[in-house]
Amino acid sequence: MQPTFVLVHGAFANSFSFAPLQAELGLLGHRSVAVDLPGHGFAATYPRAYQAPQDLAGLAGTPGSIKGVTLADNAAHLIGILERAKENGPVILVSHSRGGATATAAANARPDLIDRIVYVASWCPVDLDVADYYAEPEMATVDAASLGLAMAGNPAELGLLRVNFRTADPDALAALKAAFLADGTDEEFLTFLNIFQPDENLDVGTSADRAQATTWGRIPKTYVRLADDASLPLALQDRLIREGDALTPDNPYDVRTLEGSHLKWLTDPEPAARLLGELATLTTLST
Repeated sequence: MQPTFVLVHGAFANSFSFAPLQAELGLLGHRSVAVDLPGHGFAATYPRAYQAPQDLAGLAGTPGSIKGVTLADNAAHLIGILERAKENGPVILVSHSRGGATATAAANARPDLIDRIVYVASWCPVDLDVADYYAEPEMATVDAASLGLAMAGNPAELGLLRVNFRTADPDALAALKAAFLADGTDEEFLTFLNIFQPDENLDVGTSADRAQATTWGRIPKTYVRLADDASLPLALQDRLIREGDALTPDNPYDVRTLEGSHLKWLTDPEPAARLLGELATLTTLST
């Protein structure tokens, strides 16, 4: 039976960012579903202060719908979609960036719903919690201070993370481009910023949400390395692969590599679609 790709976005993103990839998958004959996690997509908050001319003080204080959303909420929402997708045959769960934490939590809870799990430069915590990896040497090249130049408001007061992606600050824009799409054109970069939503939830999970050998570890898994990723550096991607393989040595990652930055696989999706098509064939043969 034909697998269904279930696509899970990363921080500040939504299902809209997968549209070009879904088009390529569709043209190759594959079925896919792009997920909007709670508080994302049309459930997101775009404050009036975010519009032009911007009211920065208002933007810093306006409440957002994603406040209080937890990783458990994200995982429960994803499991509901996986249950529906599984009714139609095999399921390949594909996550990007922070979406990997949600995918991992869902796989811990319901491995029976997933025939293959695919991480595209995404978080699959094993030895540490997600937040703790940021203090590790593999993340030393990520300039968190520069990325914070576009931050709006106090996360502790808002109960969420808010970034002004519509900023005109040249330093903030340069930092964002270097982190996410250094190999893209300025036009591609600004277009993607306008797909991003300003708010993200605070909860990235605890030790209970790390990959579990007895559940997550039973699922065939692929890690797609993004060779030029400055947001989730290749050294950190490789560490996550090593930790996952050590946790389940009898079920190691199938490791693939795509050239490009954190977002390039979404702005130029043909190579990624072909790779995912190969994984669909593997999944069909093994189910």
